[in-house]
Amino acid sequence: MFIPAAHAQAAGAAADGGLASIISIAPLVLIFVVFYFLMIRPQQKRMRTLQQAVEAVKKNDSVVTAGGLVGKVTKVEDRLVEVEIAPNVRVKVVKATLAEVTPFGGKPAND
Repeated sequence: MFIPAAHAQAAGAAADGGLASIISIAPLVLIFVVFYFLMIRPQQKRMRTLQQAVEAVKKNDSVVTAGGLVGKVTKVEDRLVEVEIAPNVRVKVVKATLAEVTPFGGKPAND
């Protein structure tokens, strides 16, 4: 008695199987598309902009490192940047650790 009912349910589901599976996957695809445009794409753009700024860093630019040091660039090498963090205090920083680059001649602080 139970077996014929099970076969009848499976036969009905097999006829609509393709459409039902597409409809059940559609919300997941929609969520991924929204996630891509709201989260992934802006982050990629921000990282690309930062990478270009780090490659173009030059003397007298103001920089912020990933560790939180703020200073002025005094010397640029291939992979390293020398940053003055206080008068006559210079440290060498790896370019990849720069988190922000502000070109020379930026807006002064309101101190």
